[in-house]
Amino acid sequence: MPLVAARNLTKTYISGDIEVKAIRGVDFTIEPASFVSFVGPSGSGKSTLLNMIGCLDPPSSGSLEVVGQDVTSLSARDSARFRGDHIGFIFQDFNLIPVLTVFENIEYPLQMVQNWPVEQRQHRVQELLAAVGMEGQGNKRPSQISGGQKQRVAVARALASKAKLILADEPTANLDRVTAFKIIDLMKKMRDEFGTSFVFSTHDPKVVENAEIIYTLEDGKILQ
Repeated sequence: MPLVAARNLTKTYISGDIEVKAIRGVDFTIEPASFVSFVGPSGSGKSTLLNMIGCLDPPSSGSLEVVGQDVTSLSARDSARFRGDHIGFIFQDFNLIPVLTVFENIEYPLQMVQNWPVEQRQHRVQELLAAVGMEGQGNKRPSQISGGQKQRVAVARALASKAKLILADEPTANLDRVTAFKIIDLMKKMRDEFGTSFVFSTHDPKVVENAEIIYTLEDGKILQ
């Protein structure tokens, strides 16, 4: 059973008197434990698709199932709960909370979204710090670590709740070439270890060449 399945999916925005068709009737599937990229020029619809898969923005029409759930008509509250239970996010600017330590940033979704018991949270964070090569860095703040280390923390945070689907919007955009390849290798390792699917919206050829499935978008349509 696919982890994500879209059929004739559309998204239309209204800006004043103008109707903008961001996504125009696309079909695609994403299987468990896969490495998938949506690629295309700016304005092609990549980020819009990620936002719909991540239940941040509802589709205008069509069907969209994520982790076996029809998400097309979820309320805002149900969408938030569903995201917390099933989906992790990685952003190009890391989105770490500057006043929290590395440990606390990873722990945050377990405490604030899922309310895990203290001992269980701490064990999970330590497990993830080891998995992403950040042992001994838990007490540092984001300002004290490099960009590559910040993205390692972001990967760990996305995996904290054991989500089977991670959405990554331009995750290597602010990283140098060597660090970007290390982060890509890390995410592949996490996919193999935890069975997580990583889905990217990207311009970065380094990400694209490592993807196992590539969906190319143009003007809101999937070309191939």
